[in-house]
Amino acid sequence: MSQEYYNQGLEKLKEKDHKAAIEQFTHALQVNPYFADAYRYRGLAYYESGDIYQAISDYSECLKLNPRNGEAYYCRALARLELKNLPGSLDDVEKAINININHAAAYDLRGIVRRKQGYTTDAIADFKKAADLYLRQKDKENCRLCLEKIKQLQPKEYQTTTGHLAQESRNQQPKNQTSKNQNSPIVSESDYLTQLLDKAERGDTPEALEDLNWLLLTDPQDGKAYCCRGIVRFKQGKYQEAISDFNQALGLDFRDAIVYRSRGKVRSHLGDFQGAIKDFNSAISIDPENTLVYVGRGNAYREMGNYIGAIEDYTSAIEHDSNNAHAYYNRGIAYTYIEEVQRAVDDCQRAISIFCEKEDWENYQTVLNHMKRFKSPSPEIQKTNDEILRQRLLRLVGGHWAIAQRLIEQAKHYYPGMSEEWYLETVIYDLERDKDDSN
Repeated sequence: MSQEYYNQGLEKLKEKDHKAAIEQFTHALQVNPYFADAYRYRGLAYYESGDIYQAISDYSECLKLNPRNGEAYYCRALARLELKNLPGSLDDVEKAINININHAAAYDLRGIVRRKQGYTTDAIADFKKAADLYLRQKDKENCRLCLEKIKQLQPKEYQTTTGHLAQESRNQQPKNQTSKNQNSPIVSESDYLTQLLDKAERGDTPEALEDLNWLLLTDPQDGKAYCCRGIVRFKQGKYQEAISDFNQALGLDFRDAIVYRSRGKVRSHLGDFQGAIKDFNSAISIDPENTLVYVGRGNAYREMGNYIGAIEDYTSAIEHDSNNAHAYYNRGIAYTYIEEVQRAVDDCQRAISIFCEKEDWENYQTVLNHMKRFKSPSPEIQKTNDEILRQRLLRLVGGHWAIAQRLIEQAKHYYPGMSEEWYLETVIYDLERDKDDSN
C-alpha cells in the first residue's frame, strides 16, 4: 500500500501539484515510516512549494535511514544554499560527490557555493568538471551554462589569449622547465579539453572527436576547442580538416604556440615546408623555449635539404632540454646527410641511452635499427650497445643477473656462433613477448 501512495506522490510531483504530492508521500510514510525515498521526495515537494525548513527536515530523515543517499545530500545542499547556509551547503554537496564522483550537478552546485565564498579558482575548477560531465552525458544546455559561468569568472585576457593546453605542456617541456609566456595562465589538469586530448592520445580519437563536435555546438566561438579538434583530426590523418580547425582557432584569436606548431606539423606532412617554417617561427616568437617547435622546424629544414639549418634547430632544442632524445636522433640523421658519420653515431648513441633510461623501447629499437646502417661501429660503440642491452635485460629479470646469464647460455646452446649483441636481443625479445602474452 505504501508503494501505491508513493507512486501517486511521484505522479503529482511530476504534475507540479505539490500539495497533493505531499499528502500522498505522507500516507506512504504513515504505512511505512522507514521509507527513505518517500522522505526525500516529500522534501522535494516541500522545497518546490517554498517550505525550505520542512524540506531540510525530510532530507535529514531520509539520510538517517540511508546515509549513502547522494541525492538527498545534494537536495539538502540546495535547500541550505537557499537559506544562505554556505558551510552547511558545501558540506552536503561534498558528501554527495564522495558518494558519486560523476555527479555533474553536484560539481556545478559546489562551484556556485565556492563562488559565493570568494574562491574563484576553485569555482572555475568545479564548473569545468561539471561541464566535462555534462558533455559526456550529452546535456548540451547545462554544459553551455557551465562554460558561461567559467567565462564570467575568468579574467578578460584569458578569454582572448588562452593558456597552453596541459597535455601539450606535458609533452613539450621537461619537468623543471616553465614557459616564459606570461600571457598564458595555467590550465587545470581537470580541464575538460585536456581530458579529451588524453582520450585521443590513448587512441579513442572517434569518441574525442564526437565530444569536441558536441562542445562546439554549445559554443561555436571556442578557439581552444577548435585547436583541440585540429589536433585530433591530425592524429586521424585528416590534414586538410585539421588545418581548417587551426585556421578557425586563430581567427577566434586563440594565438597559442600549440596552434602554430600543430599547423606547422600538418603543413610539413603535406609538403608545404615554407608554410610550416613560417608557422614554427610564429610558435617560437610566442614560446622561445618550446623544444618541440625547434625539432619540428628542424625536420622541415631537413626535408628541404637545409641540413645546417636543421642541425642548428636540433642543437637549440638540446640546449633547452639536454635529455631530448628525439632532438639527438634527428640531429644524428642530419649529420649523416653531410657525411659527419662520427657525430651522427654519437648523437644516435645518446638518443639510445635516453630512450633506454625512459624504457621507451619502441623508439629505442627505431634508433638501434638506424645505427645498424653504419657499416663498422667502433669497438667502443659496440661495447656501449652491449651494456645498454644488459641493463635492459637486467630490468626484465628483476635485477637477478644469474637468471639473465642462464637465459643467455641457453640461447648460445640452441643458436651457436652468433654475436653477443644477438644473444642479448634474442633473450630480451623472448621475455617481452612472454610478458605481453601473459597480459
